[in-house]
Formats: sequence, structure tokens, C-alpha cells
Amino acid sequence: MDTSKKDIVLLFSSRIVRLFAYGFISVILALYLAATGLNPAEVGAILSATLIGDIVVSLWVTMVADRMGRRRMLLLGTLLMMLAGIFFLLTTNPLLITIAAIIGIVSPSGGEIGPFISIEQAALSQLIPDNKRTRLFGWYNLAGSFATAAGALTGGWLARLLQDIGFERLESYQWIMAGYAVCGLLLMLLFFHLSRKIEVPMTTAKTASSAKTVIGLHGSRKTIFKLSGLFALDAFGGGFVVQSLIAWWLHIRFGIDEGGLGALFFGANLLAGMSALLATRLADRIGLIATMVYTHIPSNIMLCLVPLMPNLWAAVGMLLLRASISQMDVPVRQSYTMAVVAPDERSAASGITTVARSVGAAASPLIAGLLMAHPLFFSAPFFVAGGLKITYDLLLYSMFENRKS
Repeated sequence: MDTSKKDIVLLFSSRIVRLFAYGFISVILALYLAATGLNPAEVGAILSATLIGDIVVSLWVTMVADRMGRRRMLLLGTLLMMLAGIFFLLTTNPLLITIAAIIGIVSPSGGEIGPFISIEQAALSQLIPDNKRTRLFGWYNLAGSFATAAGALTGGWLARLLQDIGFERLESYQWIMAGYAVCGLLLMLLFFHLSRKIEVPMTTAKTASSAKTVIGLHGSRKTIFKLSGLFALDAFGGGFVVQSLIAWWLHIRFGIDEGGLGALFFGANLLAGMSALLATRLADRIGLIATMVYTHIPSNIMLCLVPLMPNLWAAVGMLLLRASISQMDVPVRQSYTMAVVAPDERSAASGITTVARSVGAAASPLIAGLLMAHPLFFSAPFFVAGGLKITYDLLLYSMFENRKS
């Protein structure tokens, strides 16, 4: 097999393993924290801590990845991921759990988190022609969504099965965390086999070294900083409704168990993955920015409608309907970011925008936990999230509609 094709296969495989692992724990993560005796505000605080740790790790790793080696930084990320799973397996001490959340790489949303995606996007953009980038990112996100769906289904039903055969609830959740650490090990094995082709070419690196850079950027600084601010606002809104919190909300509101939650998020992530693939065709017709905005606003209106549904089936139906268009902006957003920067800025640009999203989302679960602790505001996170994300859509369109990729 051609080396470039082999690297693409490995990067797609790593995406599948990683997103399976994120989905695997996302359904039970908040339930696990609650089972250790934490109250809603404390659960929200720890979920925020996972995102704060991601900010620090992602920013440092992606800033140095092009200099120190992309493969090396990917391997470091897998080590942190494994450590997080092991910590959650071995202890229920709130302080140690918080430390694990901060230094490890844990996704409360079931979606991408940490430095992996930034480095992988830069590497994939280097391995393919520019005119194929958006479509490849569509398949890349489809693979991730399917993996998240499979992970959510497996994690939810495994927890239910373990409890049915006699395991305590907390103990069943800890076995899920052990599986997360194993996924980190598999990811490490995949990254070991990547070739030198994913690294920055020497000629590009020498040219970049002569340019005045700020945290890895030179000519595209202003554009990336503007995009980062907008992406942070979008992520701040999304942090109120991460998958772990939605699962917890459904469990408390309607009494749905872990198996049912796993099945729900299996379907939701499958629909989200297919929507991401369809977005690439729409972007070819109406443009990247228009695709992001025109699909995102309706999905956020549906998000606001979820808590207004009168029963479980109506709420599930609205969540699935939203999922069918909710991720159409993701591959387009990623492709747009890669398009507006120079090749030697791609790791940094992707890393900075990803970190901006982590910064934006860091405080949201804590605030959502505080809201959910009060009966009157139990469903407020849905309305806050939808309103903030619609504001992001309108600002993005007004600032970038005339900017061609």
C-alpha cells in the first residue's frame, strides 16, 4: 500500500477507536460521578475540569507538534488518555477524580476532545489535494460519529448487563472506565505505525522558521483569532448540553436506564454522522459559511424545543431530528479553517481553534450543573445553549459571509 494511503487508513482507524472510547464512557460519565456521592454542582464542576485540562494539554501539544513531531505528540496524548481511564477505575476519591479529569483526556460530550484532531487534520490536509479536503473531512467525521454511536450503545448496554448479573452500579461504571484505558492502548499501537509523511516537510519548516510567528501563526493570525472567538461562543453554548448531561437529564426526567440511553445516543450519533457527510455536497453548492449557518440555526431551535416535549418519546424524537442536521457544520468548519491558513500553520490553527472551543465550553457544565440542581431551572441548559449557539451563527454569517475560502 502507498505510504500516504496507509497513513490515511491509520488516521481514520485512530479516529474510530478514539471516538468509540469517548462514546463508550459518555453515557455513564455523569452517572458514574453521581454514583460516587457527588451532587449535581460537583458533577458539573468535574466535567468542567475535564475541559480545563484539555485546554492546557491541547494548546501546548498543538503549538509544539510541528516542531517536536506530530507522531510523538499523538503518542503523548494516548498516554494521558490511558492514565485518565486507570485513575477513574481505581479510585472514587473526589480529589483524585478531579486530578484525573484535569491531566487526562476525557470527553463528557462523546465528541472529539484533546490534541488529536488538530494534529490529524493537519496531517490529512498534507496527504491529499486541497480540492478533496472537505469531502475527506466529511468521511472522517462520519467515521467518528459512527464510532461514537457504537461506543454509546456498547457502554450503555454493558453497564446495564453488568448490573443485571450482580455488579453494583458504581462497579459496573468502573469496568467501563477500564475499557476506556484499553482503547487508549490500541490508539497508541496505531500511532506507532504512522510514517514520516505526516510530519511537516523540511522545506516548509525552514520557510516557516523565517516568518514571524505568534503561537505558530503568521499571516493568518487575525482570521484565526476571529474564528476562535466565534467558535468559543458556540462551544460555550454547547457545553450546557454535552451528551453526559443530556443523558443525566433524560434519566432524571423520564427514568430511562443506561441501556435505553445507549440506544438513543447510538441512533443520534449515526444520524449526526450521515448529516456531516451530506454537508460536503451542500457546501459545494452554496459555500462553506452558508452551509455552516443555514444548517446550524434550525438544529438549535430544535434543541430549545426538547424540554418542551410532553413525554419521553416526543423528547427523543426531537433529539433525533436535531441530530439529523446538528453536525453538518463540523466538517465544513474544519475544512474552512484549513483553507484560510498556510500549510505550516495548520496544526497551530486547528489547535488554537480547538482550544478556543475547549475554553468556551469549560465553564458551561459547571453552570449547567448549578441550574439542574434547582428544580425551577432543571431544563434551563437547553434554552441557554440554543440561544447562545444561534447568536454564534448570526455573528459568523455577518463577519465571514464575504470571505472566500
